[in-house]
Amino acid sequence: MLKSLFLYGVLGVIVLLIPAQCQQISVCVEDDNDLRVDCRVPPKPNKINSYEFSWSIGTKESLINTNVSGSSAEGQVKGSYVEELEPHGYRMTLPGFIDKLPYNTTYMCQVSGIGDRITVEREQLAPCSAVSMFLKSSCSLIICLLLSFYQAHS
Repeated sequence: MLKSLFLYGVLGVIVLLIPAQCQQISVCVEDDNDLRVDCRVPPKPNKINSYEFSWSIGTKESLINTNVSGSSAEGQVKGSYVEELEPHGYRMTLPGFIDKLPYNTTYMCQVSGIGDRITVEREQLAPCSAVSMFLKSSCSLIICLLLSFYQAHS
């Protein structure tokens, strides 16, 4: 009885702490040194989604790519392109931009007005491997795996 109570307590703390660290935006470097920013903000139902990708370097924020009419990206990042992710979200790629990045950059994305941000140091940019991206962005899946592991061992 005491053992079960302890395990439920530990599992409860894990469930409460892990979602607090989950982010809907991730930044990584592809094999060809392209910078990739994934924005997995759930879309609003029955609405045409708009997206905006921007970054902040120091105190200056710059729009990188958008499909919002009336907005335009800065000239220095015109080579970026965006593709839609299934089941939801958008991916922006900046070809060959990794060498031009400053030391500390905050990346932001918005989908239909709902957004997220992440600050990344250039030396700590992770490769876009399946394992590193899984560990960064699959927090709800990790919780499910922990719950099923506990259920299988009880």
